Amino acid sequence: MLRVAMLSRWHVHADQYAREIQANSAAQVAAVWDEEAARGKDWADALGVPFEADLDALLARRDIDAVCVVTPTNMHRDVMVRAANAGKHIFTEKVLATTVAAGEAIAEAVRSNAVKFCISFPRRTMPAILYAKEAMDDGLFGRVTAVRVRIAHDGAVRGWLPEHFYDPEACGGGAMMDLGAHGMYVCRWLLGKPKRLVSVFNTVTGRAVDDNTVTVIEFASGAIAVNETAFASFGGAFTFEIDGTEGGYRMLSPATGPEVRSKRFRDSKWRTPERLPPAHANPVDQWIAGCVEDAPIEFGLTEALELTELMEHAYSAHREGRGVSFG
Repeated sequence: MLRVAMLSRWHVHADQYAREIQANSAAQVAAVWDEEAARGKDWADALGVPFEADLDALLARRDIDAVCVVTPTNMHRDVMVRAANAGKHIFTEKVLATTVAAGEAIAEAVRSNAVKFCISFPRRTMPAILYAKEAMDDGLFGRVTAVRVRIAHDGAVRGWLPEHFYDPEACGGGAMMDLGAHGMYVCRWLLGKPKRLVSVFNTVTGRAVDDNTVTVIEFASGAIAVNETAFASFGGAFTFEIDGTEGGYRMLSPATGPEVRSKRFRDSKWRTPERLPPAHANPVDQWIAGCVEDAPIEFGLTEALELTELMEHAYSAHREGRGVSFG
């Protein structure tokens, strides 16, 4: 049984991760720590587990095997390095860190202490996205020239996101740092090594972080990705498109599912794929299986650092008003 300590209820996904851990027969939530003691005590009471106010004391406990990190982003480096040095396996909400240097410090601690690590990349477990990767690798679209992802919601205009999500110091950014991370890691997975990027970020609601944002990325392959995100959209949106020299893919929403066209087909009409691959296990369940059974984890340090690199460059491009190249 993997005994997991929840580290903070700061992020909006904290409750979800606690539920997923509790739903897995190989794991249990065993304790809570929070940088805000009152919030942590309330959560621990709701979960029926002890609250520990001292993080080092919690990490020293032998009845804790692993931690789920859902703290403010600017605390990730400190919290995860301490957890790894204490020999605790780590699951973390994205992003890993706001700079590659901070991410590398976490990675070094994880590797040095041989603990298991997983970052939450849930869009990579979806059948529609898995199909897109499968079809690309099979050459259905020919040479891929462009990808467009839009993932947006109305949290900033409808007021359901917590106010601390607009704190630039705690978050390291706004819509792109949080919601836009999904498009970033999907594009990196599909298209490989990035070459350069530009960003246009603004704020519709006047808050201190971006809530309406676009980053355009050129990859070494010559493909160009447009990653759009917002906290100020009407309702939710998740659209995904791929263009290639011999075909294409489009998905207006996960509910409607994908359509494809290809030179391989008898005509150029859009059609629904005959089958989609099954969903992969969610990131929490992958992590638990990795810790308990040494099973493979799809989203580890390499993927986490790749996302961090994209985010650091995207925000540098915004602040400096210029294109930023990758080394």
